[in-house]
Parts: sequence; structure tokens; C-alpha cells
Amino acid sequence: MDLNGISALVSGGASGLGEATARELASAGATVVIADLNAERGEAIAKELGGVFVATDVSDEDQVKAAVQAAVDTGAPFRVAVSCAGIGWATRTVDKSGNPHDLASYQKVIQVNLIGTFNVLRLSAAEIAKTEPLNEDGERGSIVNTASLAGIEGQIGQIAYSSSKGGVIGMTLPAARDLAAVGITVNTIAPGILETPIYGEGEASEQFKQRLAAPVPFPKRLGTAAEFAKLARTLLEVSYVNGEVVRIDGALRMPPK
Repeated sequence: MDLNGISALVSGGASGLGEATARELASAGATVVIADLNAERGEAIAKELGGVFVATDVSDEDQVKAAVQAAVDTGAPFRVAVSCAGIGWATRTVDKSGNPHDLASYQKVIQVNLIGTFNVLRLSAAEIAKTEPLNEDGERGSIVNTASLAGIEGQIGQIAYSSSKGGVIGMTLPAARDLAAVGITVNTIAPGILETPIYGEGEASEQFKQRLAAPVPFPKRLGTAAEFAKLARTLLEVSYVNGEVVRIDGALRMPPK
């Protein structure tokens, strides 16, 4: 699929993986709608890229509908949605004092990471399905979701996060099969340890990142948001890759902790 001249929605597009993806899609000629809670940063990036910002909590149906409608209203055919919005949480199922995992925090992570991704997927797909086919295959568009190695090899304390990302992985193939009828491909990226603003800056941060990179076979470093974005672009452009969960991790296999 040629990304030039289309509109694309990127949730979580105001920072990290989402920002890098928004920039990559804009460089390919797409009009990008950034859906994020960070209005100041989101508006600045959208202005820089010639796109649109919509304040969006992905777990809120009406707010996602508004973001999708903004992509439709650009006037360019709405053909792409990439979900990068998400939150993290680390708590054991039962902590060292014998306390059970807080239910509210578990529900919050599921609400944002899993239900939020599903919200973007279903509402975007319904609009992409209304576009004219691009080719004789009947292709109309493509959706890329973001999971994590935690959804496959969850570590100690990651039960909420792993559950949410495992759910994203689990929806990939049925979504691809469902949306085959309307010519929309669906794939998921499962990142390992990628360098994002979450790790902060400074000497202590750099030392921490070196420790994180130590078990990565090759390249022995953290992955970059730009590498994630290039992979997302490839999955959007190469139509025969469909229903796949693609790891980007330098051959890392997560240890228990």
C-alpha cells in the first residue's frame, strides 16, 4: 500500500514509539492524526508534521470516535491506524507482605492497553471499510497494534501488563480474519526493550539502560523508536504480511526478572 496521500491515525503519537511512527508516516506522505492525552506536545508535533491533534483517552469510546472522524475529515482517504498508546504497571500477584494485587490498577491497565487498542481497531476499521479498494485484491487499508514481549514472556510483577499485551496478541489473528472481508490487514508488533523517554536522562539513566541491554544477544543495545516506526511502516506497506505478531527485540528472551 502506498502511504502517500492517505490519512493515518496514531494513538499515543505525542511521544516515544507513537511519535516516531507519526513522523515516519508523515515522511511517507500521509496526513497524520495524533490521538494522545498530551495536548501541548501533541499539538506541537501535529503542527510540525502538517497533521491534526485530537485529545484522546483511548479507553473512551466517544473520544476515539472523534479521533477517527478527524482522520476522515482530513479529506485524504483514511486507510491506516497504528495503536501505540499504553501504560505500564508492576506489582506481584501477591506481594512479599501477603497482600493481593490491587484490582483497580489491574483493571486500569486492561482498560487502557487492551480495551483502548480494541477501541481504536474496531472504530478505525469501520471507517476504513468505507473507502474504495486500492487494487484488484480489494485492499482498503491496514492496522498495526503494539503489544510487548511481556505478552509472551511476562516477568515477575508484570501480570497486569502482560495480561493486557497478551490480549493484544490474541486479537491479532481473529481481527485479521474478520477484516479480510473488507480488505484490511492487521498485524501486531511485540517490542523488546526499546529506548523511550520513560527511562529518563543522565548518568544514572544511562547506566540503567546499559544493564537492560546486557542480556540482548545482538545488537547489544536498546532498540530505537525509529526502528519500531520503520517496522510499522513495512507492515503497513507489505500487504501479504497479515495476522502476524512480529518481535523486535535483538533475539532477547525475557528472564523471570
